[in-house]
Amino acid sequence: MRAVVQRVREASVHIRGTEHAHISKGLLVLLGIEAGDTAEDLEWLCGKVARMRLFADAEDVMNLDINEAQGELMLVSQFTLHASTRKGNRPSYIRAARPEEAIPLYLRAKQLFSVLVHNHVRSGEFGADMQVELVNDGPVTIVIDSKLKE
Repeated sequence: MRAVVQRVREASVHIRGTEHAHISKGLLVLLGIEAGDTAEDLEWLCGKVARMRLFADAEDVMNLDINEAQGELMLVSQFTLHASTRKGNRPSYIRAARPEEAIPLYLRAKQLFSVLVHNHVRSGEFGADMQVELVNDGPVTIVIDSKLKE
């Protein structure tokens, strides 16, 4: 399971030309679920994101987590995070979980973040063609892979 976590001043998701979700200051989490990922992987990853100190304190040091900074969270599914580019010029997505495996984990991620993040948690729509807009703050972008948690 992979996540690209971006600290944002704001982010929004549009689906079929209509704004589906919007957040102000917080984190945009692009979540890629790989075949074989487990609920344990998901719980570890969501906890890691919620506890990660990516926001500035009074001394302008990245020392606050999303709750301490009173930030919001936007969750967007993104199977392309598991693209293999080893051969040729067309990425292969064979490692990405099939929808029947990925959807329950994605929905569980939304539930977990709703518990772990005290402010608003918004999300895209699994499998939809989405346009994601963001103002990256910093920029701060972190990649987390549950396979590298040890």
